[in-house]
Amino acid sequence: MKLRHLVCACALASISLAPALNAKTIDTERAEIELETVAEGLKNPWGLAFLPDGSMLVTERVGTMRKVSADGQVGEPITGLPEIFSRGQGGLLDIALDPDYANNGWIYFSYSEPGEGGNSTALARAKLNGNALAEFERIFSQQPKVSSNNHFGSRIVFKGDGTLFLTLGERYSRKDDAQTLDNHHGKVIRIKTDGSVPADNPFVNTEGALPEIWSYGHRNMQGATIHPETGELWSGEHGAQGGDELNIDRAGLNYGWPVVTYGEDYGGGKIGEGFKKEGMETPVYYWLPSLATAGLTFYTGDKFPAWKGDIFVASLRAETLSRLDIEGERVLHEERMLTDELGERLRHVVQGPDGYLYLLTDASDGQIIRITPAD
Repeated sequence: MKLRHLVCACALASISLAPALNAKTIDTERAEIELETVAEGLKNPWGLAFLPDGSMLVTERVGTMRKVSADGQVGEPITGLPEIFSRGQGGLLDIALDPDYANNGWIYFSYSEPGEGGNSTALARAKLNGNALAEFERIFSQQPKVSSNNHFGSRIVFKGDGTLFLTLGERYSRKDDAQTLDNHHGKVIRIKTDGSVPADNPFVNTEGALPEIWSYGHRNMQGATIHPETGELWSGEHGAQGGDELNIDRAGLNYGWPVVTYGEDYGGGKIGEGFKKEGMETPVYYWLPSLATAGLTFYTGDKFPAWKGDIFVASLRAETLSRLDIEGERVLHEERMLTDELGERLRHVVQGPDGYLYLLTDASDGQIIRITPAD
């Protein structure tokens, strides 16, 4: 389903929305909504970050970054990126602005980095100078590198205390590494914004452990966000054949992969020891069959009052947007939206500074789609 390209001459904070062509109101459980295409022609867009002027920076998995203006004009590829391994699930991945971007100008992005032994997920920061990146710094590189096209993670989330989280896949072929602390496979890491290690990380004083590790026992996390009230990290994780998870990601905890999982091996067959084991965390919520969960976000805006506090999860295989009604640390109810009306693989969902939700469709002709109230 292709949606009309919306043209606007103002910043996102003051957009006046024109009615969509052949507009169709979509009824959801708590709101009537409409969809609008903000931009299209993107090559498998992966990450999205809003700049202060209402424009957006978008990463494309093929290894390019583009600036999209507030009126939806897609710019030429931004220069100055490092060498990127763009095969399989690898490429240019997430992007986020430093919380103090207005003063320091730092843009953070994750990518698949080639090197001796294969490739791995890396995190860098740079500043935007016109249509080029300047002052490039690689501040983290997942170790060890392996020859794999799969399970790179990754989402970048700022904690608000001068540190950030980066979610990392276990590289598929190295799933057992997720249970040991001498590598970064299947881990969430926490570092300072300059790449240094916080002194209060859980394994800083553990012999043989890599000090960046925050939590372990993960498979392939492509969604992460901070709870707006508690400040805790919530993460979404791809299961195998079934068993996608939503977790509250806490310091030093083991989330079980591949020892415990609700999924099974591709083509059938048991993985690990079952669903639960002492000393390993069980998810807040899980999906059977798998949705292939991707980006996620808590809704905190005012455009959809009935959604406030809910968490939204984009999905790839199921081509749906999942809304989870959250109470404390429990999921009370799930609503699946846009499966029929949109029918697109969804890579990410982001709340814009205008209070609307924005979706990235995972396609070679990918789109940025805005969800607005029907009126």
